[in-house]
Amino acid sequence: MFMMRFDMRVPGMTAAQIADQYQCAIEMAQWAEGKGCVGIGISEHHCSEDGYTPSPLVLASAMAAVTKSTPIMIAAALLNLYDPVRLAEDMIVLDYVSRGRVSYVCGLGYREVEYQLHGVDFEKRGAVADEKLAALLAALKQASEGTAMPRVTPASFTPGRPMINWGGGTKAAARRAGHNGVGFVAQTSAPGLAETYAAAAREKGFEPGLCMLPPNDMPSICFVHPDANAGWREVGQYMLVDATSYAEWNKENPHGAVSLSQGKTVEALQAERGAHRVYGIDEAAAQIKRWGRLGLHPLCGGCPPELAWKYLRRVVDDVIPALAKSS
Repeated sequence: MFMMRFDMRVPGMTAAQIADQYQCAIEMAQWAEGKGCVGIGISEHHCSEDGYTPSPLVLASAMAAVTKSTPIMIAAALLNLYDPVRLAEDMIVLDYVSRGRVSYVCGLGYREVEYQLHGVDFEKRGAVADEKLAALLAALKQASEGTAMPRVTPASFTPGRPMINWGGGTKAAARRAGHNGVGFVAQTSAPGLAETYAAAAREKGFEPGLCMLPPNDMPSICFVHPDANAGWREVGQYMLVDATSYAEWNKENPHGAVSLSQGKTVEALQAERGAHRVYGIDEAAAQIKRWGRLGLHPLCGGCPPELAWKYLRRVVDDVIPALAKSS
């Protein structure tokens, strides 16, 4: 019915307010379980003045500890900024905490400042990714199948390893996923990506796995209000924080992902009818019928918890019943 994504942008907040945002995210994960939430996504970035979460596995662990069945996806984990062996160990511990409910979309990242922080060569990021992805998969395989020491221990809760995918919006990303026998989660439905992924997998002796290419017209940051215009007046400023931040980071590739919007004001963002939307009750129900789910970002742009809760509860209390009536 709906998915929730959290990136924990907290612009201008005090330490106490930031702690409240994190506590709210954890409580929302717990509350939404069994109420139509089909998954939670947690994002990662670094060197962001607005506090974008740099440690998604820690937040995922907290959410996994208060839930029992909701799938959690870390998307994307910026693999080049990790030590692959330590990441394998952290993945395995989280695999036990969650009993196998956490999956991963690994990716390159696209901000040079993040590479500078971690001392990784941005110009060689493709080669670094090939090396670290191979090392990560080898460490997890050795944990599962190996007997000689040294190796990562223990073996994962999930037989073999936790689910790992590669993300991106280019044919190079599709080939990297296929060549390593992992799934491919794209940021776009650009032509040729699915075919490139499948061919690359078979070239290396793998059967193609998960291949997700989001439709370019599917909104990913949604709020619901009985009066959509009133909703824009309430939460538009927070969606604008999200939209303008991503647009600045992606100014050299403004149409590279379905989650990007280009509006520079709340009014322009509303008129764009792109990734960021406020729907009425019936329109939200229609979107679920069309896409199978509604993409929620409850704390988008630092939306205050007391306001965010109203919008989240409205999906459960009003939209899902409206969907049932229309079926």
